[in-house]
Order: sequence, then C-alpha cells, then structure tokens
Amino acid sequence: QVQLVESGGGLVQPGGSLRLSCAASGSILTVNAMGWYRQAPGKQRELVATITSGGINYGDSVKGRFTASRDYAKNTVSLQMNSLKPEDTAVYYCNAVVRTDWTTGRSNYWGQGTQVTVSS
Repeated sequence: QVQLVESGGGLVQPGGSLRLSCAASGSILTVNAMGWYRQAPGKQRELVATITSGGINYGDSVKGRFTASRDYAKNTVSLQMNSLKPEDTAVYYCNAVVRTDWTTGRSNYWGQGTQVTVSS
C-alpha cells in the first residue's frame, strides 16, 4: 500500500501565498510522477502541476503564480502558491504514479485532499 499525506492548506486573502506539501510512503519501488490536482465545488478535478523526469507541467490557470518542486530521494512534492485568487479556492489533492514491484504496472494514488480557501 502507498499513502500520500498532505499538509499546508488553509484560508488566505487574495494576493497572499500558501505552501502545500505531500509525502509518499509505503511499499514504493519507483515514483514516476508526483504532483497536484484540485477540485472546486461543482467542477471537475483539474491539473495544477505534475513533475516527471521530463519536467514540470502546469495547468494554464496557475502558470507564473505557482511553483512545484519535488524531492526524489524523500518522495515528497511541494507547491508554492503565490498571488492567490478567489478562483483558486478548491480542495487540492496530491497525486503520485507509483510502481510497487517489478511484476505489476504503475498505479495512481491520491491523498485525502487539503482545503485552500482564498477570500477576504
């Protein structure tokens, strides 16, 4: 089993900053990708940022404001969110694509989610 534990959500005023962190643990052989998605009420889950060996892919709505980083040795991923807007309000989910052994394929894992609210 693989567990993803997130931290760092909360309430912030427009224009403010927050930092999210996520740590993966458990039966991990390799982590192929780690990143963040978000889901606002009544909307579909959308990409925020994902990091692979090929680079970092950001969702269009966060480019230039959010910065994702990953520690490959510790299996952690962070998201620095600056210039936050009310439309960034959502539950943010950590995501990891993990291989747990050499005989099975990669599987998608999700954290429990952390609420980010941007409001004055």
